[in-house]
Amino acid sequence: MLRVENISHTFKSGSEVTPVLHNISFEVHQGDMVALLGSSGSGKSTMLNLMAGLMKPTEGHIYIADQDIVKMGENKLAVFRRKNIGFIFQAYELITSLTVRENVELPLVFQSVSPSVRKKKSLALLEAVGIPDKSELFPSQLSGGQQQRVSIARSLITEPSIIFADEPTGNLDTTTEEEIIRILIDLNKKMKTTFIVVTHEPEVAQRMQRIFTLRDGHMITEKRGTAESEPAEGVPDSENS
Repeated sequence: MLRVENISHTFKSGSEVTPVLHNISFEVHQGDMVALLGSSGSGKSTMLNLMAGLMKPTEGHIYIADQDIVKMGENKLAVFRRKNIGFIFQAYELITSLTVRENVELPLVFQSVSPSVRKKKSLALLEAVGIPDKSELFPSQLSGGQQQRVSIARSLITEPSIIFADEPTGNLDTTTEEEIIRILIDLNKKMKTTFIVVTHEPEVAQRMQRIFTLRDGHMITEKRGTAESEPAEGVPDSENS
């Protein structure tokens, strides 16, 4: 599903060159649930932007679904992202003037999907993340955990090949963090969706199937997590989370 080959990246400011990533290579298979773990300054955010096609690496190649996104032009890459990549953000990034259902449907609007199909898919996903009764509310009427559930539903609406979750529990308390991680694990098992979760929290990383650790721009370890041993469960409803 994702293959990173010999990725190195530097940032340039005038004559100053700052190396950020050094010869990174790894593979993620269909249905994997992977953590990219690292502290601030480790290079994980840069790696996320490169994998998602938001930046071009200085060296190396990145393949998603056997297509080298590094070689794609901006227009082709934009179309590819809309069809194949989903995002979950730390700050949710919901549009406040749209209802929950409209936020979830939004990626399908850009694909010219009919309103009836959009509504059916969005309501099914809101059911899957445990908030079917919130569909006609606005983001300001939801808790942080509920807003993140909307973000998760939105990331799945186009049935992407891979979803990148950028610190998805960073703004949440411990109890809500556990609920969100449980939802991601449940969806991964039931829908076979590939997730890459970028985090600085070892406790979150340990819940994934595989853990890639970055330190000072180098990939230092790959470990196994606990997700494979966790049974799929129903997603809990929550009024406050």
